Formats: sequence, C-alpha cells, structure tokens
Amino acid sequence: MPQTVSTQDALVYAMVTVSAVDGHMADPELMTIGNLTRVLPVFSGFDSDRLPDVSRTAAEILAGSDGLENMLSLLEDAVPEKLYDTLYAMVVEVAVADLDLPQEELRFLSLLRDRLAIDKLTAAALERSATARYRRV
Repeated sequence: MPQTVSTQDALVYAMVTVSAVDGHMADPELMTIGNLTRVLPVFSGFDSDRLPDVSRTAAEILAGSDGLENMLSLLEDAVPEKLYDTLYAMVVEVAVADLDLPQEELRFLSLLRDRLAIDKLTAAALERSATARYRRV
C-alpha cells in the first residue's frame, strides 16, 4: 500500500473499488470515473493522465491480503471527514452508471457507509439522486 495517498487519489480508489468489486469494470462505470475526475471541483488540479496509474494502484491494493479492509482504512484516513459525503456520492454515481447493482457493489456501499458513518438520510438522498439521474425512459 502506498505510504501517503492524496485525497484525490483516494477518491479515485473508492470509485475504482465499487466498479471492480463485482469482478467486472463496466464501460459506463469507467466513463463515469473519467467524467467525474474531469468536472468535479474536488478534482481541481488532478492530472487526468494519471488516472490509469492511480486505478492500477487501487487494483493492487484490492488484490492484496485483506484488500477490501485495507482499502476502507485507507479511504477513512486519506479523505478528510468533510468530504465523506462527497466520496460516497461519487461512489454511488459510479455504481449506478451501468444501471446494474450487483450484491458485491451493494455490500461495498454498505461497508463504506458504516466505515465513514454516513447517516441513513444522507445516504438515501445521495442514492436516490444518482438513481434518478441514470433512469431511462
């Protein structure tokens, strides 16, 4: 695991984790990760050319012993508490991008909510908002 992780890298790790946790990183999820890193203010100054390398590092962490637990600890430590809801919002956005929420992704969302102490009302609002944005006719 990297010694020090920037907040922006940690946010990417979280998005990669929710996409990869079911064993398949769908194209809509990958596109959403790229789009979010380009448009959200929290990624101001982030070099999008680094996205493949940062994503690979996230995959390496997840592949290691106790990968998911290590990732949750890293996210908790590297992301300031004031950005926990931002992190959760981005992860939900990636999860719903392919209009499929397998059990593995739901489980990761639950673990992340618990680890970051995201209250139920905030979580429900973020989840509902993302679901509404990706709904099709």
